[in-house]
Amino acid sequence: MSTESINLTMAGSRKRRVKDRLASIGITAGGILVLVALLLIFFYLLYVVKPLFVGASLQPVASLQVPVKGETAILGTDDQNQIGYRFSHQGTVDFFSLNKASGYPIGNVLLHQDIASDVTAVASTSMGKTLVIYGLANGQAKVIQPEFIATYPKGKDRVTQAELKYPLGETPVVLDPEGHAINKLAFEAKSDKRIFAFATDSGVQLLVQSGEENFLSGEVEWNSQHYRLPEITGKIDQLLLTPNLDVLLVRVGNLLSIYNIATPENITLKASLPVNAQQANVTNISLLSGASSLLVANDNGVISQWFEVLKSGVRNFMQIREFQAKQSIRDLAPEHSRKGFATLSGNNHIELFYTTSHARLYADNLGPGKLDAISLSPRNSALLTEQADKFQLYHVSNEHPEVSWSSLWTKVWYEGYPEPQYVWQSTSASDDFEPKLSLVPLAFGTMKAAFYAMLFAVPIALAGAIYAGYFMSAGMRTFVKPTVEIMAALPTVILGFLAGLWLAPAIEANLPGIVLMLFSLPLGVLLAGLGWGALPRYIKEALPDGWHALILIPVIVLIGWGCIELSPFIEMHFFGGNVRSFITNDIGIRFDQRNALVVGIAMGFAVIPTIFSIAEDAVFSVPAHLTQGSLALGATPWQTLSRVVILTASPGIFSAVMMGLGRAVGETMIVLMATGNTPIMNMSIFEGLRTLAANIAVEMPESEVGSSHYRVLFLAAFVLFVFTFIFNSIAEYIRQRLRDKYSSM
Repeated sequence: MSTESINLTMAGSRKRRVKDRLASIGITAGGILVLVALLLIFFYLLYVVKPLFVGASLQPVASLQVPVKGETAILGTDDQNQIGYRFSHQGTVDFFSLNKASGYPIGNVLLHQDIASDVTAVASTSMGKTLVIYGLANGQAKVIQPEFIATYPKGKDRVTQAELKYPLGETPVVLDPEGHAINKLAFEAKSDKRIFAFATDSGVQLLVQSGEENFLSGEVEWNSQHYRLPEITGKIDQLLLTPNLDVLLVRVGNLLSIYNIATPENITLKASLPVNAQQANVTNISLLSGASSLLVANDNGVISQWFEVLKSGVRNFMQIREFQAKQSIRDLAPEHSRKGFATLSGNNHIELFYTTSHARLYADNLGPGKLDAISLSPRNSALLTEQADKFQLYHVSNEHPEVSWSSLWTKVWYEGYPEPQYVWQSTSASDDFEPKLSLVPLAFGTMKAAFYAMLFAVPIALAGAIYAGYFMSAGMRTFVKPTVEIMAALPTVILGFLAGLWLAPAIEANLPGIVLMLFSLPLGVLLAGLGWGALPRYIKEALPDGWHALILIPVIVLIGWGCIELSPFIEMHFFGGNVRSFITNDIGIRFDQRNALVVGIAMGFAVIPTIFSIAEDAVFSVPAHLTQGSLALGATPWQTLSRVVILTASPGIFSAVMMGLGRAVGETMIVLMATGNTPIMNMSIFEGLRTLAANIAVEMPESEVGSSHYRVLFLAAFVLFVFTFIFNSIAEYIRQRLRDKYSSM
């Protein structure tokens, strides 16, 4: 070899080494970037989800001293936590500044007024705008509403003004015409009706005022009627009205009586039951936000939640859960728009609880001394405490109290439900809605969709891959393999569109034929194979080896056509002409048009190309010397397939199945368009489902950024991420074990 040739050879070798080195660096960098991207996704999901599991906290904001007199009856703040107010049992009201943003120095008294004399009872409305009602010794009552108005005088900073309004007029309302002193009082109002419930020495009465609009003047004219409740034994401790004006709660000691007052002319006692904890006495009762639940506080620190439960067609008032505070409950402050509450026990021990998650969120002593009263702000973002004439405002950090591990993954007894259940219902038209954020129905729906998709796809894909990789001729394989693989390029949104708008109605219209097809097609293919084997040799030899699959095309088409044609006949003669009605009414199975059967077929078509392609490559890549050696030793082709080819290709076949499972678990558009998106938990093939991925796609655009709903959707994405990671890790472990076991063949 000449020197020039040697130099060219060496130059070529150097170029190849450089190219190999660059390719190695590029592949390594690409792999590292993929891992970095996965880690970034993982930690970003954790970053968004983490606030869900951060407990509540209180931070002091302002401390002030206000010269007040008398015992506090009602304590509260405005929406912006800028002005506090205090109504006393002696009939005085004080407004004072809590924040410089109100336009006044902190602690400045904005209003002090005597609004009632000879006060014998005080109450406030439970929901919505606060109305304070004073019952007087002469049987009359005054209704007062604290009002806050923001102004911007001469373009300056915002100034909040406090004033009192009298929604029923400044003239007191006559409750008891006989002039008996009002001992206990409750009041609730709607736009066209308002009710006073009051107790005097002569018993409990209702004053019902109904409003009708005068069609000439447009003014509302009010008519008043008095109604008397049946005689109640014992001293009445509390009266509560529900905001819908249907129920009156009367507490006498530990006994709670529940009256139906929806029709005041016919007041009925729904139930009378003891509500105290064991070996304890009730200290206070209060309605939870939404007025569907009642909180009962006891002197041993137990707070129980009660609401009506429908069982056997009868609604009964039941205790649902208990919370344990540190000491005897002295004050109870429910949140205004959520299902939480604060308690004051002992001298100054404050605790925050949430009913849905059944959790204690905060517990601590607030400073020295004995607190007199506490109040949560309307937006649940501040806590106002009173100790004599000293007031302390705390900022409450409690963004996601409804979320806990137990509420996400265990059964929860929601208001009005007959028993604890797994429920996903994130939104409602009602402001008093109790969010139901269980991920169990979504995880179950994900597994259900994947199960039915794999049940449909795996037998078809693996059987096709084994036949194409081992039996099929090379000429036919060049057409079949690319045709199946190109199915993977079909957008899943197209498959979902076809499944939801065409396949689902078609299955419903021909359900007997479809079910018959699921059994007759495998049986027909088996019989066709047996029939082909029984034909004379000269007929079988007329079709070249590896092309035998062609004879199944007319068989499958004929069986499918026959099943569809027989469907109306079967439906008419065996199911009374309506198979859907038969399934629903006779069998008792709910039937949804978009159901798991539709999802299994549609998503199966999306998964088949993935499984087929990887499994076919694994079977086709089995070394020829193994198969030829087996055949040379006298094994039949089927023995060679089952004992050599499949075992050798098992790592690749298993990887194909797990890749298909991962695709099915993460599928979004098909399940979004073909399932009805009902988050229910059963394995019925005729009912719908909702998956984690579809739920994220449906609800993420509508969720408020930073809300509990928003972060739980990210948690669902994190769970989906973990699902796929676990599946892939298990698959890789088993694949390595299979490869190590059969690599020596």
